[in-house]
Amino acid sequence: MTEPSKVIHVRNVGHEISENDLLSLVQPFGAVTKLVMLRAKNQALIQMHDVASAVNALQFYTNVQPSVRGRNVYIQFSSHQELTTMDQNSQARKGGDQDSEPNRILLVTIHHLLYPITVEVLHQVFSPHGFVEKIVTFQKSAGSQALIQYQTRQSAVQARNALQGRNIYDGCCQLDIQFSNLSELQVNYNNERSRDFTNPSLPSEQKGRSSQPGYGDAGGMYALQPPGGRAVAFSQMGSAGAIAAAFGGNLPPGISGTNDRCTLLVSNLNPDKIDEDKLFNLFSLYGNIVRIKLLRNKPDHALIEMGDGFQSELAVHFLKGAMLFGKPLEVNFSKFPNINSAPDTHDYSGSNLNRFNRNAVKNYRYCCSPTKMIHISTLPQDITEEEIVTHLEEHGTIVNNKLFDVNGKKQALILFENEEQATEALVCKHASSIDRSIIRISFSQLQNI
Repeated sequence: MTEPSKVIHVRNVGHEISENDLLSLVQPFGAVTKLVMLRAKNQALIQMHDVASAVNALQFYTNVQPSVRGRNVYIQFSSHQELTTMDQNSQARKGGDQDSEPNRILLVTIHHLLYPITVEVLHQVFSPHGFVEKIVTFQKSAGSQALIQYQTRQSAVQARNALQGRNIYDGCCQLDIQFSNLSELQVNYNNERSRDFTNPSLPSEQKGRSSQPGYGDAGGMYALQPPGGRAVAFSQMGSAGAIAAAFGGNLPPGISGTNDRCTLLVSNLNPDKIDEDKLFNLFSLYGNIVRIKLLRNKPDHALIEMGDGFQSELAVHFLKGAMLFGKPLEVNFSKFPNINSAPDTHDYSGSNLNRFNRNAVKNYRYCCSPTKMIHISTLPQDITEEEIVTHLEEHGTIVNNKLFDVNGKKQALILFENEEQATEALVCKHASSIDRSIIRISFSQLQNI
């Protein structure tokens, strides 16, 4: 057995799994100092701050099967005691199928695919960096791929330097670019899957296979159609793309992605304990809140206007039936398109507590139904576990708790006896103050500490 090391080796890392997904697996056990994705091998190397953190992570996952986006991953100690820059470069070369020598032909792999990536889209993205002669798209086990041939090697190098790691659309369709070892692309048809821009007279073909030796099916790279039916490179594509990218390219089961109703009617509330801020704390887990209005003639009802229809659909999906203050929530779409400003309406559109103004994809990734475990961040640096427990214990029985550092910042996991207690703690204590620090609380999908 490999001796303990602060470097963790992760296997079965599919292309849908991001660096942040892997970080979420191990960060509860300590700070991460380096992470190397070996995409061609479906593997990754993660260096913890110290050996003890890595040991704690592996001990935990001895009894719990780590799973990311529905895929089981397998972790063990690496034979590396530490990752150096040289180690990372050599691992990348060993893991890649392509020669790293600069070439005028680029091999492009597209991760977190959501919108159609046709020849026209790729040409729009890559042509600003030089004259593109030929493009061929195809499917392989690594995912959706394309070969881009420039007129000069200099243009290919410039494009790789500028575009590597970028997203074609906001939150999805990430570009992973290598130099190909081919010397010339052979294109037989000009269509949505292949194009020779130096020979516009080539025939089109509705179906066919890639003409490049060693590459697979040239079938289209499709998922959802982008808004308006036309892609604009590196544009803001809104919540649909971010949500789907966060959930591995597919919307969660039950989410249609087509809802356009932003306002929700929430009923069966406990009028003695609920208020607008508590509703904000809960529903802001699923999107930005515009306005909230408690209905005075129906004190157990409220209207909540979300930032857009996707966010309201997430809230309905994850919160319908959730227990809050002894009652199951009833969450439905309202007949009203929005909530008008009024003295009895609370406006949150400018609140800096709205979670989705920044890192939208990250926040969508953490969307889930209420769980027994809450995650607390932005804690004071000198806080103790006892202080956190004291701050929260009025809301239920705390079964376990853990205080830890992530990049030098204090965070905590608190496990309650049931989901209702954790939900009450979140709605009452999110955005509360501990020693002048405004804490942030969300549900954690971890099952145990």
